[in-house]
Amino acid sequence: MKVIVGLGNPGLKYAGTRHNVGFDVIDYLAKAPGYAAFRERFEAFVSEGKEGDETVLLVKPLTFMNLSGRSVRAVVDFYKPPIESVLVVCDDFNLPLGKLRIRPKGSHGGQNGLRNIQEQLGTDAYTRLRIGVGEPGPGNAIDHVLSRFKSGEKAAVEEAIAQAAQAAWLWVKCGTEAAMNKFNGPSSEGPGKKDHGTGSRDQAEKPREPGPRRRGSDGEA
Repeated sequence: MKVIVGLGNPGLKYAGTRHNVGFDVIDYLAKAPGYAAFRERFEAFVSEGKEGDETVLLVKPLTFMNLSGRSVRAVVDFYKPPIESVLVVCDDFNLPLGKLRIRPKGSHGGQNGLRNIQEQLGTDAYTRLRIGVGEPGPGNAIDHVLSRFKSGEKAAVEEAIAQAAQAAWLWVKCGTEAAMNKFNGPSSEGPGKKDHGTGSRDQAEKPREPGPRRRGSDGEA
C-alpha cells in the first residue's frame, strides 16, 4: 500500500487558499478512474484506488493543519504501511510560486502540518512533496498562507498542482528517487537560500476558531 496525504484546512472558508494546495492535489488524484468517492475515516476524507497491483490511499485530514499528524497516525496505525510508503503533500512559502521539492526525509522546515506528523509518528522518514506558494511580505505569514491566489498566479498554481499529481503517481510506481530526479529540477533559489527540507523558517501559527469539529489546542495555520 501507498498512502498519499494532502495537507490543508477543511471547510469552504479555506478552499482555494495557499495553505490548501495539498488538498487540491488529492482532489486532482481522486478524479482518476477507479478511485472511490471520499468517505470520512480516521478524522479525514479518504479515497482508495489501485495503481496496477498497488493499493493507493488518498487522505485529506480534517483535523486542521496543525493537528494533521493525528489523522496520519490513525491511518498508519490501522494499515501499518512502511513509513517510507507515506507521501505528504503540502505548501511551502519559502519556495518560489509553483516550484516542487520532493525529499525522502528531513526536517519539517517549520511547516506546522509536517511538524505535527513527525511528532505523532516519531520519525521524519516519510516522503514529503512541497509546493511553492510564494513568499509573504514581512510579518505577514499567517495572512499569506490563508489567502487565495491572485489572478496572475492561478495559471502557475494550476500547473503546479497537475505536476505535483504526476510526481505523486511517479512516486507510487517508481519510488522517491525517480520522482526527485524528474520533478525537483535544478535549484532556482539563488545564493544564500537554504534547502527547504532542512530548516526553512517557521510557518506561522494561528489560534483555532470555534466550530463543530474537534481540533485540539492548535488552529488552522
